[in-house]
Amino acid sequence: MIRLASWIIGSLVIAGIAAWVIALPGTLTLELAGYRMQPRLGTAVVILLVAAALVIAIWAITRRIVGAPRAMAKRRATRRREQGVEALSDAVIALQAGDPARARLMAREAQARLPDNGAAKLLEARADLALGDMPAAREHYRALIASEKTAVAALTGLYDQARAQDRPDAALTFARKTLSLAPETGWASQAVFDDLARRGQWAEAVGMVNAEPAATREEKARKRRRQAVIETARARESELSQPNSALEHALTALKLVPDFVPAALIAARIYSNRNEARRAQSLLRRIWRATGHPDVAALYAYSQPGASAVDRLKRMGEIIEMPPPHRAAGMAMARAAIDAYDWARAREALAPFADADATQGVASLMAEIEEGQNGDQGKAREWLARAVRAPRDPAWTADGIVSDEWEPVSPVTGQLDAFEWKVPVASNSRPQVTPSPAAAASPALLPAEQSLPLARAENAQ
Repeated sequence: MIRLASWIIGSLVIAGIAAWVIALPGTLTLELAGYRMQPRLGTAVVILLVAAALVIAIWAITRRIVGAPRAMAKRRATRRREQGVEALSDAVIALQAGDPARARLMAREAQARLPDNGAAKLLEARADLALGDMPAAREHYRALIASEKTAVAALTGLYDQARAQDRPDAALTFARKTLSLAPETGWASQAVFDDLARRGQWAEAVGMVNAEPAATREEKARKRRRQAVIETARARESELSQPNSALEHALTALKLVPDFVPAALIAARIYSNRNEARRAQSLLRRIWRATGHPDVAALYAYSQPGASAVDRLKRMGEIIEMPPPHRAAGMAMARAAIDAYDWARAREALAPFADADATQGVASLMAEIEEGQNGDQGKAREWLARAVRAPRDPAWTADGIVSDEWEPVSPVTGQLDAFEWKVPVASNSRPQVTPSPAAAASPALLPAEQSLPLARAENAQ
């Protein structure tokens, strides 16, 4: 209603203005080509306005006629682009739906309509890769590397192709190239880092970790953990050849992760070899209270080189109270008592855990006690038979491999920090390294997992 009223009022105003212009007094004299006209002033104004409108209309029509070919070409280009975008969308959907043949067809159609579109070329390369046409995919990817916009995406495809063809060296080359073009690319950083870890190039690996940004608390904790693992790997590598440097790396790892058992064992062994037993024992007591790890207790008993079995049993009593608080403590105490021929104490240490849920380690120790104390072969064989069927004790495990000692990377996948202290779920095991006779004569000079007679035990609180 308001719009209708506004239209009526506007029309009346325009009509009034036109009537006023036509009614203006006076005349206008026009002479053109021998003709003379004297219209009224209002009529002359109207004629001029009509002439101006006619000129504008003729110019607009002429302009449209002259620009018709260009407008038609522009409409065709717009339509072609729309069809290319639609084909590109269909290619993405087909590739995601698991139809690489249709995805390649649509990608080629998109390229025909969008010749400068890198996404269409990339989709065709992905479709070729999904179809197993490796030569075609490689050629497409190599062509895309020339463009700055598509170089990283092309290198990603070449990396995936190299891994699918089991060509690790080529995959690593593509990862390094990607990292040089785009240092923030996550998969390339991880691939290069994993290669450094597999080859034991710890100085370069820790440099990469130090350069990683860490914004959240979880990212900072993950970064500290990786740094600690690398520092422990460096300490492990130089423990025998450069003990001072190894000790520095181990202590750095403990600053990053205060209860990291592998680093603590290395540092304690070096302290013991340097006749700094008190430092070794202080460190091991702290780690034992934090983790209850059996290797820590065993190394604590051997922290004083040349100590007798009785002395080792007394030293074990400094950190393990009776009755033992958990299975790992009980097995550590029982092992020391068996070595000292203190059968009563060994039985007392294992008594809370020698029930129906006894593990393989507990059952084996009970067999030793029965045979050593009473010479009872029957009971010893009974315990050994139980050990065969008993649950396993925790060990250093990674990717189904059980190792006698901690290792920084998985021997299967090469992943850093893959070993965990847990109950193995597979029966695979790595053969134990047999120490040389000279090294066997001095347990403190060996890695704890080789020199100490303590069996693996579960840290069950």
